[in-house]
Amino acid sequence: MKSITIKGSERESVGKKATKALRNAGKVPCVVYGGDKPLHFSADELAFRDLVYTPNAHTVAIELDGGASLKAVMQDIQFHPVTDKIIHIDFYQLFDDKVVTMDIPVRLVGNSPGVRNGGRLLFRKRKLAIKALPDKLPDFFDIDISKLRIGQNISVSSLLNDDFTILHPDNQVVVQVKTARTAIVTDDEDEEGEEGAEGAEAATEEATQE
Repeated sequence: MKSITIKGSERESVGKKATKALRNAGKVPCVVYGGDKPLHFSADELAFRDLVYTPNAHTVAIELDGGASLKAVMQDIQFHPVTDKIIHIDFYQLFDDKVVTMDIPVRLVGNSPGVRNGGRLLFRKRKLAIKALPDKLPDFFDIDISKLRIGQNISVSSLLNDDFTILHPDNQVVVQVKTARTAIVTDDEDEEGEEGAEGAEAATEEATQE
């Protein structure tokens, strides 16, 4: 997984006045959990741009003025309700021999023939929670939908890997194509056999009940 470097300064005072002064100076107060004790630090708000305003998942290399450095992942972030400025971030420290839980984004690859024939693409899970050692964390899940036809779906079971544990049921649907009133069936879809036909028929019945 790609890492983003954040340069910051360790905080000695964590009171309300000190925190307010940091925010007024364009700094974001942060805390890192998971070590021997919580580590408080601050960094420029702009330093978090590539970490926060992206759909991708990243680990973080935190480098402090005193020379200390550590690896972490972002756990929680708070925004100002009016200005949307970042007002606080929680991190969790990473250790090479300890598993960590993280949400990994899902990306769809290719064009679904079911959608081209009028089906509705339903993207059920845009992120998947996993447990893994830090060096086994994937950047994202790529799901090929180029063979996904009307009535078919792709579930978590097709994404299982020995490098990590997906914290969702194996039958959790990630993406599917449901039938629509304008959907048509091509000769290619007919060739899928009885299983494909039954899937499309079941999807049609479900859509009718809706």
